[in-house]
Amino acid sequence: MGTYNNIRAKKPEGIENKHAFLIGGGIGSLAAAFYLIHDGHMDGKNITVFENMEILGGSMDGSGDAQNGFLVRGGREMEEHYECSWDLFCHIPMLENPSRTVLEDLREVNMTDPNIAACRLMHKCGEKIERDTLGLHGHHIRQLEKLVMATEEELGAMTIEEFFDDSFFATDMWYYWRSMFAFENWQSVVEMKRYMHRFIHHLPGLSRLRGILFSRYNQYESMILPLQRWLEEQGVTFLTNTRVTDLTLDITTDKKTVTAIHLIKNGHAEIVKTTKDDLVFFTCGSMTENSTLGDMDTPAMVNREPGACWELWKKVAAKDPSFGRPAVFSGDIDKTKWESFTITCTDSKMADLLRKLTGRDPYSGKLVTGGIMTAVDSSWLLSVTCHRQPHFSNQPKNTIVLWAYGLLPDNLGDCVKKKMEDCTGEELLRELLWHMGAGDQTEEIIATSKVIPCMMPYITSQFMPRIKGDRPDVVPKGCVNLAFLGQFVEIPGDCVFTVEYSIRSAMMGVYTLLNLDKQPPEVWPSQYDLRVIAKAIKSMHGDQHLPGEGLIRYLLKGTSMEGLI
Repeated sequence: MGTYNNIRAKKPEGIENKHAFLIGGGIGSLAAAFYLIHDGHMDGKNITVFENMEILGGSMDGSGDAQNGFLVRGGREMEEHYECSWDLFCHIPMLENPSRTVLEDLREVNMTDPNIAACRLMHKCGEKIERDTLGLHGHHIRQLEKLVMATEEELGAMTIEEFFDDSFFATDMWYYWRSMFAFENWQSVVEMKRYMHRFIHHLPGLSRLRGILFSRYNQYESMILPLQRWLEEQGVTFLTNTRVTDLTLDITTDKKTVTAIHLIKNGHAEIVKTTKDDLVFFTCGSMTENSTLGDMDTPAMVNREPGACWELWKKVAAKDPSFGRPAVFSGDIDKTKWESFTITCTDSKMADLLRKLTGRDPYSGKLVTGGIMTAVDSSWLLSVTCHRQPHFSNQPKNTIVLWAYGLLPDNLGDCVKKKMEDCTGEELLRELLWHMGAGDQTEEIIATSKVIPCMMPYITSQFMPRIKGDRPDVVPKGCVNLAFLGQFVEIPGDCVFTVEYSIRSAMMGVYTLLNLDKQPPEVWPSQYDLRVIAKAIKSMHGDQHLPGEGLIRYLLKGTSMEGLI
């Protein structure tokens, strides 16, 4: 987009007579509501958000207290070039200090205390793996180069394990990559390719998570709540505990128009009539649908019942092929599920264990782990992180909150000989502490901790192998008043499992349906920057001098291109 195009769009003709209905209360819908008001000049009183749960925010959540335990199902890593996200949050005031924006606060936090992982990989019960290279050999590098150059059409529905040979999955790069982004071996190599393109500028810092940004508190408090408050101040209506069950569409040869929204509100069925002048935004699919919780004594069981969001998408998709194929993503829970758990420690020896692993004081208000620490020899492939503390605004000073997850919940543990999905919170913590090398501190840490397990059946469903047409366009061809939002729409060049993807879908949907004289900012084009490519290739080669590098430096010395490599 650039600063030249960073203008507020002209007011659309007849906008005062339009109403917008947003199905789902996640970041995609909240962002769409913002852009309807900010760029679309719509009165907030004409916008209604339907949410099946009691709370907004979707996958960006955070709740609880020190006594009962805090809970986050997950946290999305962010970076500087989330152009749509920062365009949104540069307008949203902080809750604590409305004279400053969410973006200003996030930038200040990360400029003051930039992220550097203290212990990215560990093994042998808490022994740090002190390597900064990616551990790639020549044939691995050639495979990665082949992936970057391939087209999505030729890769099709190929999986990651079908593309790479077995030795690649033992490299440090794969451990960094899969634990940071939550890729499974059997998932889409096209999505891995997109990540390679989108985040190639992070490859040199991958072993230390350099350049990754985190909000002051959990993302619900730092991002969702300020945005929700701003929308409420504009008059937006939020109807929680409201399940949308179907959409009625008038479909002709060249037009698709939503004419009614069917819903159940407080146990009563209702129908909201819509016209071609109204707008309907539907967040299709959900990563955290049907999440279940456990506690210290109870496992979080897998919920295999159909989820409300997925059921609605199936009904809508059955009406027209352009609305996608939800079964591609939701049809195999055992390939899309994993489990996370939030650990609340009060007056705990966990602080000493973290100091030992990271060399940092968890009570300092500064970085602790600096992103996730992954136990490469864990049968569950466990990772754990402790963000800057406090992670919740109501968190006592003597309390530490950690978040952990395992990518392979069907495997038997190494200390606790059970499947991860069958373990109580106490057993999950015991297994983690074994891999962290807690030793004789284990029982005391368990005694001073609250653990809330969370099983998520669809958490990596967006990574499942897919082909063209499986994901709907944000505004499918012929749609007069319907846009799709979220992680399961098709946005060329961008990456799912990011906050940015949902917000970009919102901008695209609003700008397209309102025919605004403005475009979303382009996806950051780092893969076309020769400096970025040179640094990425060098990092893949273990930061060794590349063939011909000396000659190139000699030829460029004293010229304006001297800093190219």
